[in-house]
Amino acid sequence: MNLFRSALVLACIFSAAAAPASAQAQRVRAGELICDAAPRVGLVLGSRQDLRCVFRSDLTGRRYVYAGAIRRIGVDFGITRGGQLSWTVFAPAMQVGRNSLRGTYVGASGNVALGVGLGAKLLIGGFRHTITLQPLSIAGQIGLSAALGVTDLSLH
Repeated sequence: MNLFRSALVLACIFSAAAAPASAQAQRVRAGELICDAAPRVGLVLGSRQDLRCVFRSDLTGRRYVYAGAIRRIGVDFGITRGGQLSWTVFAPAMQVGRNSLRGTYVGASGNVALGVGLGAKLLIGGFRHTITLQPLSIAGQIGLSAALGVTDLSLH
């Protein structure tokens, strides 16, 4: 229980610290990032999950493919067979090019799956920390798991 509380406090502190940074810059919706996630095994204090992602630009309709990995530090119990994660992408301008989303994103996350799962990950990063990924949903994640902590997403 202490570990759970520690992860929750850490996630809240990080969210509070990240909020002023995201409010400083005016951001517009640039598109949507949808990632297919590999199966995940929670290792009590963390996990890693490989991703294949596609960004679709709202401005041009173009699609850009990224490979990535998501790592969580915090409470993470259980097994999921994978699923799909989706985020609305906010950037300083609507025009987002081929490599604009490359980089590392950090934020707070939480999810639960009892059969079909749901969760959320608010992440900030990318080029000069100017991109914000706001969660739409996690759909189709099947398994039995619970996770809460700080998340690191890398896209390349």
